[in-house]
Amino acid sequence: MNRRKLYFYISLVLTIGVVILLVTGSPLLTMAIDSNKSIPLGTIITWIGMISFPLAIYWGTEALRNPSRKLYKFLSGLLKIIILLGVLWVPISYVLAGNLSFSFTEKETFQGGQTAMRWFWYLSYGVGIGGLLILFTYWVSLLFRKSYHHSVKKANGKH
Repeated sequence: MNRRKLYFYISLVLTIGVVILLVTGSPLLTMAIDSNKSIPLGTIITWIGMISFPLAIYWGTEALRNPSRKLYKFLSGLLKIIILLGVLWVPISYVLAGNLSFSFTEKETFQGGQTAMRWFWYLSYGVGIGGLLILFTYWVSLLFRKSYHHSVKKANGKH
């Protein structure tokens, strides 16, 4: 097995594992990893998912790793931004919340307040939804490409 496939399978397994833990609301998510009980394991688990999901798309899709068409170059650029946002998810979220449990209050100040919470959710959902939209757009482009090639062959009398 080459490195690319290995990286893809590792990213995919991590992504699936994180999704299962998040969807089931596993008690592991609330388990503290520090003596002050201020950093839940869920922060690290979610961060792994924020990085592994876009990396699974990257390692699993040759056209987004080495794009040749304009659309794929655009999608590849977006995917790299999503990967970067996944990597920076904890530092950005810490700045927004002021804590590593990413809890927010009704404060009037930005950090830890309701506006920061909205930005936290935009970032969090943005990484996941952004990755899905990139993958969906890539798949739709493949359908149109196959449809186009089929109609060109048909027009030329080739089946």
